Amino acid sequence: MKELIQVASGKQKADLVIKNVTVADVFNGRYFVGDVAICGGKFAGVGSYSGKTEIDGTGKYLLPSFYDTHLHFESVMIRPSEYLKAAVPRGVTALNADPHEIANVCGETGIKFMLDDVKGIPCDVHFMMPSCVPATPEDKSGCVLDAKDVKRLVEKYKLFGLGEMMNFPAVIGGDDDVTEKLSVCDIIDGHAPSVGGNALNAYLCGNILTDHECETVDEVLEKISKGMYVMIREGSQTKNLTANIKAVNKSNLRRFLFCTDDRNVEDLFEIGTIQNAVRMAVECGLSPIEAVTIASLNAFEAYGIKKHGAIAPDYSADFLLCSDNIGQKIDAVYYHGDRVAENGKPLFDVTPADASKLYGSVHIKSVTKKDFEFEFKAGMPAMRVFPNTVVTQTVYPKSRDGLNLMCCIERHSNSGMIGHCYVDGFNLKNGAIAQTVGHDAHNITVLGDNAGDMLLAVNGLGSDGGLVLVKDGKLIGKLPLEIAGLMTDGSAENALKIRAELFKALGDMDYNKQIEPFMLLSFLTLIVIPDAKLNHKGLFGVSEWKYLYKG
Repeated sequence: MKELIQVASGKQKADLVIKNVTVADVFNGRYFVGDVAICGGKFAGVGSYSGKTEIDGTGKYLLPSFYDTHLHFESVMIRPSEYLKAAVPRGVTALNADPHEIANVCGETGIKFMLDDVKGIPCDVHFMMPSCVPATPEDKSGCVLDAKDVKRLVEKYKLFGLGEMMNFPAVIGGDDDVTEKLSVCDIIDGHAPSVGGNALNAYLCGNILTDHECETVDEVLEKISKGMYVMIREGSQTKNLTANIKAVNKSNLRRFLFCTDDRNVEDLFEIGTIQNAVRMAVECGLSPIEAVTIASLNAFEAYGIKKHGAIAPDYSADFLLCSDNIGQKIDAVYYHGDRVAENGKPLFDVTPADASKLYGSVHIKSVTKKDFEFEFKAGMPAMRVFPNTVVTQTVYPKSRDGLNLMCCIERHSNSGMIGHCYVDGFNLKNGAIAQTVGHDAHNITVLGDNAGDMLLAVNGLGSDGGLVLVKDGKLIGKLPLEIAGLMTDGSAENALKIRAELFKALGDMDYNKQIEPFMLLSFLTLIVIPDAKLNHKGLFGVSEWKYLYKG
């Protein structure tokens, strides 16, 4: 402290000074020019300074680095250390990671792997305790974590808070186990799509802080009016920013955060994560400093993390040196005053954790073509999908024309249970897609237009799982996901290469090109997002909270 004070007063040289740089002032909502002094991993001050090392910042911008407030590493299909090698150079030095995908497959073993894999990486990774393993009592996952497990694991691993409480019916209904989970942590993320009125009031009495599932401005404004922070989500399939940014005004600006939730690896590398949200927000009408404030200070203050998220005395020196004022052209990333990335490349090494215990997670009974034959009846309930959202609609088609069959196969305990339904809007022809990524129980999901290709796709997954693409009776693409059937144990670059081959093969197939098929398919089994979803038992109506049919 004494040294920092001496540097701040100008009596002692700083470790590092960025001279004559344009500073993002997130407190006053402006940019101004000055020298920024750094000492011992903190900002000493902004003014006129000299340092042991000096960098000319003329024409450059200094921004607080970004905070992704809610994500799942598993959705990127690469291990956390590989993700951070790409995310940190793109401006993120803090994030809240909810490992509930891997926890649903292999419980504590999976959570520990995630924690071990990020050790030593220059980024504040706040791991949340998965709150819903499984997501609801209707799901069959590889593990069950009750309230006692939640309390034990939070204490054992010093977890940051309770991850998204998606079982909103149980919160509102006062379920004993869920209520006990809500008492474990002070920080609790929410997940309450389309919940409003008295139901929302009841949900918020569970001490829930945030929500990232808003679809409309009215929903955003109601949740903010009731004290929530709203995460404006821009993922790879769930694209809510363009709609929800319209709810931001001068009065409520400080109640918004950015998150990605579920991102594919292509988007991570091509457009970044929070970096992309900032750019889009400005394109939608926010001022640059407003977008930067949401991406930085708002997030830290929402989660009670003091002295982070701003360029100010005694604040942690986590910042971006940029050639623009919104962090799209990042020259260098600093964490605790150290340069950790430059020109889009990490300057740090990683030590990957051993993932071998998480291999071989697929356990199913043998399947036959008959398992992928399901009688269509005119007027039976079906699921309609749409671009840029994982919200679906229940429809009642009169004909099977244009529909695909989807199956959800329980893959954790050899139960042989298979749910079936028809899907409208995917429009896949002459082929099938199968994968072991299926939120949140991560059973096998397969969709196709003929039983033969669906059988071949499922058998192509093997014991490790992954993504498989079949066309005209031939397996034309596969991405192995050895780690719990969710993540590749290879490099991010190798995942990009294989996925590029998969998408090239997809390009030769006939399907709805407005959707990202692998990401969308992974959400069609999540029965806590409206309206019709499929699990291993059958087609579930979320609004009615009952099965539309089983089998």
